[in-house]
Amino acid sequence: MTNNIKIERLEGGIARVLVARADSGNASTPEMLGEIRDAFLALSGDATVRAIILAAEGKHFSVGADFAFLEKLTTTPASEIKGTVYANFQGAAKAIYRCPKPTVALVQGAAITVGCELALACDFRIANDKVRFQESWIKLGIMPPLGGLFLLPRLIGMGRAMEMCLLGRPVGAEEALRIGLVGEVVASEELAARGEAFAAELAAIAPMAYATVKQSLQRGLESSMEAEWQANLPNQALLLGSDDFREGLASVTARRAPQFTGR
Repeated sequence: MTNNIKIERLEGGIARVLVARADSGNASTPEMLGEIRDAFLALSGDATVRAIILAAEGKHFSVGADFAFLEKLTTTPASEIKGTVYANFQGAAKAIYRCPKPTVALVQGAAITVGCELALACDFRIANDKVRFQESWIKLGIMPPLGGLFLLPRLIGMGRAMEMCLLGRPVGAEEALRIGLVGEVVASEELAARGEAFAAELAAIAPMAYATVKQSLQRGLESSMEAEWQANLPNQALLLGSDDFREGLASVTARRAPQFTGR
């Protein structure tokens, strides 16, 4: 066990990476994302692992980035954001997306910003009936930097992706199922069991064939994903250094409408 996550071994070659910060709504910190990255990299190279579940304890999958961490970003140099912070945040998304094993996210409650993007990086998503996906980065004056801008248009279409990313519009369970953001919606009490049953189906698939087909599908999609990640690094660093980010963060903390200036 690490400080922020648990790695559990289930029967049939299934591993579960469980975020264990329920007291904070599983809010994301660089340390937590680094642990998720390292867990997926280790499990990717473990021949005994046949499928991986990404899940979280408590009411929410993730309420987004930790606010104390966001406050710190207002005074963090862009070079440090690029070189250190996103080594963990993008590192986690990359490790999940590039994992050759089958991956499934079990998503409950809020899956906001970072939480939404990590779920998108998985091969499959199963949600409970109280789920709320939201790419609300723009409400803070910043952008989704972990792959959502690339994946969402391909999963749900450009129009809906623009609503999620440019308006920060939340998507609930029924809509998420209808538009293909998730593959299944189940009752909260059934989520863990359904996830394990689905992971068992995935674990039964020929590993080499799965990895090859997955890699081929991703390659066929990409313009490339690597180009998207690279482009997002300097762009997000600039946004995080802006007055608008500081105003967006202050307005959310104070629960008032933001007054963005474009600086």
